[in-house]
Amino acid sequence: MCNIMGKLQSKINCSTSKYRPDDYMEEDSPAQAVQQYVPAHTDAVTSVAALTSDLCVSGGKDKTVVVYNWRSGAVLKRFVGHQREVTKVACVFESNSFFSASRDKTVMMWELHRNLGPSQHFPGHDLVVTGLAVSPDSSQLCTGSRDNTMCKWDIETGECLRRAAISRNLVTHLCWVPAEPFVIQTSEDKTIRIWDSRELQVAHTFPVKQYIQTYCDVSQDGRYCISSSNGFGGEGCEATGLGLIPVVATSSHDCMVKVWNQDNGGNVSTVNRSLHRLPLPRDSSASCTHPCSFYNLLVVEALCKCLCCLPALAVKEPELRLDPQ
Repeated sequence: MCNIMGKLQSKINCSTSKYRPDDYMEEDSPAQAVQQYVPAHTDAVTSVAALTSDLCVSGGKDKTVVVYNWRSGAVLKRFVGHQREVTKVACVFESNSFFSASRDKTVMMWELHRNLGPSQHFPGHDLVVTGLAVSPDSSQLCTGSRDNTMCKWDIETGECLRRAAISRNLVTHLCWVPAEPFVIQTSEDKTIRIWDSRELQVAHTFPVKQYIQTYCDVSQDGRYCISSSNGFGGEGCEATGLGLIPVVATSSHDCMVKVWNQDNGGNVSTVNRSLHRLPLPRDSSASCTHPCSFYNLLVVEALCKCLCCLPALAVKEPELRLDPQ
């Protein structure tokens, strides 16, 4: 949502029928059974990561980090330490440690079974931290910021090992390639970069996209990457698969979570806005922000405080163009 000349207006106001295949036929979507629980945060949720098969970690505008059992709807622990809203959370699956980035320009490390404050601090950025990725062996941390810099940290000591800056590289998201020393990064300069974390140097840059790249993810075998863009005026809100990805899940500021079939761009399943109790943040700019297809199809729509386990269904209603370029 955006505030223009004092009037609240929505960016999402046009039909997406242009992205439907020629042989598309309208079908009635079956009723969706989605469990809802008491919200874990007192304000909008900004980021979610899977900690275990039962637990997820979330960060919110209320400056807190929460460990949440999505099956039972119970909040296990709440962690307080940031001075401003949490922008990202990250962790290694099945670990006891997790990390949070914030608008207070810092990153903190938390322990699931630790009752005190953060176990490690990572200060050093000059602006809000907008990218956060943990190495698969949990020994290093990579962060990115709107200050155009990327930093690599030693998790045990909290020392900044390397720092790199690229002009206009306003980082939007980071993800670490499994079993590799590479980190994938999206940026407001419409570029997707692959960094070699060993020297913190750019190893590859993909062709510049038409719109701001808001998010990225990588398959568990490390072979394929996906990114999403925010578009403009309802146009160009896309998830782009860089490789043959069979199923893609996205969440959006149109208050919907969708699962897509890469082969034909068809919509496999949708959780719509009628299931959401709270509105999305008005200052959000992205429209297709979270492609999260590689985590056992467990999709957590954080911004709408809605949790949904998505099954493998037949292709139904396509509404988003998946560009395999």
